[in-house]
Amino acid sequence: MEWTREMRYRHYGEMTDAEEKDLLEKVNYSIWRQQFHIQPPYGLLNDPNGFAYYQGKYQLFYQWFPFGPVHGMKHWYHVESEDLIYWKDKGLGMAPEYDHESHGIFSGTGIVKDELLYLFYTANKRDEDWNRESAQSLAIMDRNGRIKKKEIPIIPKQPEGYTANFRDPKVWQDKDSDTFYMIVGAERMNHTGCALLYKSEDLLNWHFEGELKTDFEQFGYMWECPDIFQVEGKDVLLFSPQGLEPDGDSYHNVHNSGCFIGYFDKEKHYFQSNFFQELDAGFDFYAPQTTQAPDGRQILIGWMGLPDTSYPTDKDMWANCLTIPRELYIENNKIYQSPVKEMIAKRGSLTEWRGSLNSEETILEDFSDAVYELICDMSVEEGIAGLKLRTGKEEETLFYLDTKRQKIVLDRTKSGAPIAVDYGTVRQTTCTDNKISLRIFVDTSSVEIFVNDGEFVFTARIFPKEESKGIKLFAEDTTASFDIKKWEYITQP
Repeated sequence: MEWTREMRYRHYGEMTDAEEKDLLEKVNYSIWRQQFHIQPPYGLLNDPNGFAYYQGKYQLFYQWFPFGPVHGMKHWYHVESEDLIYWKDKGLGMAPEYDHESHGIFSGTGIVKDELLYLFYTANKRDEDWNRESAQSLAIMDRNGRIKKKEIPIIPKQPEGYTANFRDPKVWQDKDSDTFYMIVGAERMNHTGCALLYKSEDLLNWHFEGELKTDFEQFGYMWECPDIFQVEGKDVLLFSPQGLEPDGDSYHNVHNSGCFIGYFDKEKHYFQSNFFQELDAGFDFYAPQTTQAPDGRQILIGWMGLPDTSYPTDKDMWANCLTIPRELYIENNKIYQSPVKEMIAKRGSLTEWRGSLNSEETILEDFSDAVYELICDMSVEEGIAGLKLRTGKEEETLFYLDTKRQKIVLDRTKSGAPIAVDYGTVRQTTCTDNKISLRIFVDTSSVEIFVNDGEFVFTARIFPKEESKGIKLFAEDTTASFDIKKWEYITQP
């Protein structure tokens, strides 16, 4: 299907009943619909937006193009949850309505003040020559769930010296004062990425403070979805730099996400850190956003997808989902990501297996399933050993520890319908241990693998046949021991 510009820039209000019925029918026939991940009813989902705890519930929005699995006129779709696990669809959250947002509502943030939820977003407009115009805008949600936008942008355009790639505001309150700060992703005129800082006393009137200085003057051509927060007393700058070249095992996806851990000097507009940590070692992770839970945990949700990438569900007229929520903590100056503790509530019946393999493979007959959580403690002598997930006649998703090369590896070469093969089908990272713990979440068309309590995370979409539900263990030219627990998943409350 050829998506013309006219088709991509239609408003949700233009959708006919017949169009919606046709979309829903195509989606309902899709064999890859997820069972415990946030996904669009139809059309395309991308960045999570407006993530905040408000009126006793987690409020979350995501970028949504309703008419199909392509990027076009972006709206915000709204979901909410009491427990981060079961999410209720609230439908359309915001749609373009003013001239300055005529070509879409881009990503943004949510923050609570005076019992109202302030929603900041980037308004996108194109002129007659298709030049971009970006403005930072504000909507306010009241206790009854009504959302009303400000008719005039709070920041009408980018400062001098920066292109119109000026988007994705994140707002937070300084812990030592009543001052609010905003960070916005930007591109300098020399096509290098950065972030810009603003300050406000009332969330309505904003003053440009300047560019956020870092120790990385040239690091990609655009910084998307920046986010500053604290974990265990340390400042974290999270963002998605576009245009990084592969470096060893890192940065092999079309675009990547990561963070600096260090110190944010708000007076000097300087974030001090000398190390960028890629947040995910897998294939499909981008544009993460965080919020603070009432108990102080910093919770992250990311887009389980990538820009400029096609997925097999495109033919079913929907694309992408969000990751499961993850708690962030720091060990040895490194961000760890752990599934939120609430995920335990989704566990159903338990199946267990423990034993050793000596240069052999075994099928776990009782473990066959397409949706589950798996915990595996694995130790390997010198060689390769691991798991094969969603196995079928010709399909398997491999995850293994290679102690000779000191690598942990995710291989989706035979995972089913291919995805972004130009960027490779194998991801790996260095691991010097010969014993690791795994916590693996398998949904209909995804895997999320947490290694050593979240020291490493591998996120990937996979698209196997419906019948590919097996699990195998293997050891190549070595001896390995396994202790495995598998829980069926309760997908409905």
